[in-house]
Amino acid sequence: MNDSLAVPLDVKLMNLTASVLFMSLTALVLAAGGWWVLRHPAFSIGAISVQGELAHNNAVTLRANVAHKLVGNFFTVDLQQARAVFEAVPWVRQASVRRQFPNQLQVQLEEHVPVALWGPESGSGMLNSFGEVFEANVGDVDADDLPRLHGPDGQSVEVLDMYGRLRPLFKQLDLDLAELELTLRGGWRAKLESGAEIELGNGSIEQVMARTRRFVATLTQVTSRYGRRANSLESADLRHTEGYALRLRGVTTVTADVPKK
Repeated sequence: MNDSLAVPLDVKLMNLTASVLFMSLTALVLAAGGWWVLRHPAFSIGAISVQGELAHNNAVTLRANVAHKLVGNFFTVDLQQARAVFEAVPWVRQASVRRQFPNQLQVQLEEHVPVALWGPESGSGMLNSFGEVFEANVGDVDADDLPRLHGPDGQSVEVLDMYGRLRPLFKQLDLDLAELELTLRGGWRAKLESGAEIELGNGSIEQVMARTRRFVATLTQVTSRYGRRANSLESADLRHTEGYALRLRGVTTVTADVPKK
């Protein structure tokens, strides 16, 4: 029985050296190939495909305004950074970006759908259908068709929700809700298209809605006593416990003092 011969130390060293050299050479070749791929103009971003229902942007303008802000080529471009660049464009709510080999980017965009103006008339804030605040050129929309809503920062969703609840109630009187405000103290104020201002008071949604329903259900009856219609309303205060106070156009309950004889 023959004992296997031990491999000499110098042979082991030669084999190890050869393996290290081979791996180093392989790494260099891969690095060189990678560098070539990253630098080769064939992989520069050559086209950007823009998809989505666009009402306030167009694909040509988007590509022209965004392409120069993208850093890297097909392999190195940061898709998260690219998404942020597209979402910084006015009217764009969300963007998703993906690569399409060999040198294209596919972009799917969702624009804001404005449902209300937000904040003071001097501003450019609007609300989308999700109650999110965004800034854009108000001149791009027919502002006369949008209500104006006000409220503290972070409560735009609640204000839009309340507007959606209240508007159908006033519609029952053929009155349109033009403005709604949530004050810092939690009180609600409404302004109708006719210019009438209504203090709705504070409290839970249910409490505010209950007061408003009572007001809507009885307003016509009250105004008819004075030969007026609901659209003659100038102001109303619903914050009273057992009823409400109102002012009608052309109606006064104040009598002049009779001079003493």
